[in-house]
Amino acid sequence: MTQRVSFEELYRTHYRRVFGLCRQLLGTWDQAEDATQEVFMRAHRAFESYDPKQRFSGWILKIATNYCVDVVRRRTKERQLFGNEPVEIHEIESDRPTAVGELITAEQAGKVKDAIESLPEKYRIPLVLAYYGESSYEAIATTLGISRNHVGVLILRGKQQLRSLLREVDEET
Repeated sequence: MTQRVSFEELYRTHYRRVFGLCRQLLGTWDQAEDATQEVFMRAHRAFESYDPKQRFSGWILKIATNYCVDVVRRRTKERQLFGNEPVEIHEIESDRPTAVGELITAEQAGKVKDAIESLPEKYRIPLVLAYYGESSYEAIATTLGISRNHVGVLILRGKQQLRSLLREVDEET
């Protein structure tokens, strides 16, 4: 099997997870698609440096995390320079028919997803990296350029806000 075929298989295997991480970090479907493609292009260019002794998923998710955090920083800087422009959010839709149990689970997941998306970036990014990206506090601290303790505080406050948002949603229904 050639390196190209091997990489294509890795792409097919890991695309959804990378896309999901990008979607959580960036907040929109279109930006996540663009970011996922960029992540895989960067990974392909750097594939020679990939150490097969480490898990590919960890390597590619690290590339995705770094890229998305850079995009968020750039977006924040642009907002500071050019003002607050509304961000377009696309809903993830599925045409697949589901059972009642899957609908309930999807509804709950949708509430959580919406609540996470409404968190300020300073809380959303560490939470997504910790729980979706399965990054350690040390890895998050390194990626964001903050201390490990600061990561813990941001995640704690993010979870508190998330619980509060979910309680409000439950009270409304």
